Amino acid sequence: MTGPEVLDVARDAIMTLVLVSSPLMLVGLVVGVAISLIQALTQIQEMTLVFVPKIIAIFLAMILALPLMGDLLAGHMMRIAAKITGG
Repeated sequence: MTGPEVLDVARDAIMTLVLVSSPLMLVGLVVGVAISLIQALTQIQEMTLVFVPKIIAIFLAMILALPLMGDLLAGHMMRIAAKITGG
């Protein structure tokens, strides 16, 4: 493998990582900001209040996004396998 081919594989891997993880990260961000806003408005300063809603929301988002995540990872594996077999 030459240098540009290695960079293409690395760039593809990073883009796949971003696309696979972004739905869950965005859900966690939105739920965290919403809970923080509710805490600020009600002046409830309990640090553990964020964890349960965030875990539930990320779990539900993972169930919904799992087919997309699987397709993206399978496509990435196919591209890697094609590069390996193609030389």
